[in-house]
Amino acid sequence: MSSWISTLASIGMAVGPPLVYADQAVSIIRKKDSTGFSLDVCAILLIANITRCFFWLGNHFEFALLVQSILMILAQLALLYICILYRSRLNPETYGGSSRPFSFWQWPNYAQYIEFLAGFILCQTILFLILGRSEIFVSILGFVALGLESTLPVPQLISNYRQRSLYGFRMSTLIGWFGGDAFKTVYFFTQGSPLQFKVCAIFQLSVDCAIVVQRFMYGNAPPATGLMTEDDELEEALALAS
Repeated sequence: MSSWISTLASIGMAVGPPLVYADQAVSIIRKKDSTGFSLDVCAILLIANITRCFFWLGNHFEFALLVQSILMILAQLALLYICILYRSRLNPETYGGSSRPFSFWQWPNYAQYIEFLAGFILCQTILFLILGRSEIFVSILGFVALGLESTLPVPQLISNYRQRSLYGFRMSTLIGWFGGDAFKTVYFFTQGSPLQFKVCAIFQLSVDCAIVVQRFMYGNAPPATGLMTEDDELEEALALAS
């Protein structure tokens, strides 16, 4: 019986997180507008999960977590394409306008994102071939991958605080974040996953709890115009929203 439960938990761990973003993709396609969703979410998840794959090569943790990373990479590549396809014409990124150095992750064409990711994978491959036998290097890879992913809800927390509202942030996403992070925290401890997974999962779940508290404190009414900063208006929110 316990083996069945363990198998189901592994399947849920592998498939569940990528499916959280299916609702976001469907919402964007229906509206034909990706306004309110920051492409930086895709950047965080793509870079983190690519790095996690290299971490697995040096530290063979649960296979289900490797499958999760591969599925998440595919899901975010698809979501990134959808977001660019339905990007607002009023968005400066549509015309290649950006205040970031080298217009990082605000390029007008999907091919430019793929080129960056290909270069990133190449650099990681070279580093791993040189330093892959070092336990310190492998450990750093783990903390970079899991640490980066654990910061995903932080921009949403900050955005909520600035607006004093969760307006535009999908409740299904909040439930998906909280439920998924709670599940994976328990999973990491019961499966004896590496320390990096446990520490980063606890941090991410703590931020999720803070956002839940914000939901009760602020509600989801439209924020007062005076509370919106210029960055909020341009970026909308660095998190899942619609």
